[in-house]
Amino acid sequence: MKNSMSKPSLPLPNPLVSTEPGTWAFDTMSRRVNEEILQRTYDENEDFFKENPVAMSKFTALREDLQNAKVKKLRLFELLEGEVAEDIEEWNKIIEPHISEGKTWLSTPWLIAEFYLYRRLLADTGYFDAANPNTFKRDLFERQKRAGTESSPATAEGILERVSKLTTFSEDNLAVLLSIPLWGNQMDLSIWPTDTSDNNNQPSENALLKVIENSHENLLWDDTNDICSYCSKLPQQGNVDIVVDNAGLELITDLVLADYLITSGIASQVTFRLKSLPTFVSDAMEKDLRHTVEYFSTLDQNTYKFCKEAGERWNQYLSSDKWICKEDDFWVQGKPMWEMPNALRSEMSKSIFAIIKGDANYRRLLGDLEWDLSQDSFQNVVGDYFPCHVIALRTLKAMMGCGMEPEKVERAKKIDPNWMVNGKFGVVQFGVPPI
Repeated sequence: MKNSMSKPSLPLPNPLVSTEPGTWAFDTMSRRVNEEILQRTYDENEDFFKENPVAMSKFTALREDLQNAKVKKLRLFELLEGEVAEDIEEWNKIIEPHISEGKTWLSTPWLIAEFYLYRRLLADTGYFDAANPNTFKRDLFERQKRAGTESSPATAEGILERVSKLTTFSEDNLAVLLSIPLWGNQMDLSIWPTDTSDNNNQPSENALLKVIENSHENLLWDDTNDICSYCSKLPQQGNVDIVVDNAGLELITDLVLADYLITSGIASQVTFRLKSLPTFVSDAMEKDLRHTVEYFSTLDQNTYKFCKEAGERWNQYLSSDKWICKEDDFWVQGKPMWEMPNALRSEMSKSIFAIIKGDANYRRLLGDLEWDLSQDSFQNVVGDYFPCHVIALRTLKAMMGCGMEPEKVERAKKIDPNWMVNGKFGVVQFGVPPI
């Protein structure tokens, strides 16, 4: 194994909590997840809830908890029929200390409370109840994820056309291909819902391409040159892990990068690390990735030439095992990534590098702790413990981070008071494991 360090080399600061009014964390846990996310979940699955009164009753109780998040505590999970005992035990180990200390939804570490919310939603709506075919493995976010995929070709066509000739390795080509999934993270369905019936909700091709072209202005740290230099000196091909974030257009931008990793010869295989359960509304599972590939491969050749060709090529990657899909419960638990299970850690240590996508995954890289934004380097926080070389592609959607340039942070503060939470600014960071 390349790295035996189990934690960041710096002392661990305090975790982020949701107790301070006016913060994004407070608004998320005291209002947004209930009034926006769960309300939308109900609206899009109203027939399901009407047909399943037990699920409706528990869903209502969950929402009542959130309405009183300042005083309500989390509760331990009970092993229900169809659930995996190891998953329940792991979750109860995570939350029991905070329950014992009398912490509430708001005073429990924010990352744990958020992940717990989605795991609780599944348990309360019968997702694990194999005896009930109406609720078993029912993905309540399916409609949004499918809509995000099926509305994306109009934007993806222009992107795929522009990268269709970028098939060989060069540092310039890799820099372009890294920027596409970085800024594709702005298309997060949990914040900006996608509706195929309303074109006003769709990010236009020109808008996304403009963001990508001007991305250097809003990068608060950029290790792209170091990443390109590392890739140019790789002694041989190997596996690259992509820890995936959202389905929809963002997932397509991840597939574009994964395609380039294969065609350029950087990687002989790409492993997509996917959620094992529906989480954070739009987070991608294996079924979502396979649906995306299949959908693109069946598009009309005359309308979406580059999308269809890409879909067919991606299908071949999946069938030939150049692309591998692996789900793991670790990706749906609110633990820091330095608590990665040994088996997963050992597997990822064999990769030439891992790409960590999105804000929630980045928060787990940093343990969702109050690091100094500029003084604490990404290398000392993440590189020193991660099992392989690691690339973080993150647009900022939470009030935490590390390793940002002080001058650029000050500029961002002056430009936009919401600079840390609206996805306008980002980082490309590279961590190297100790020898």
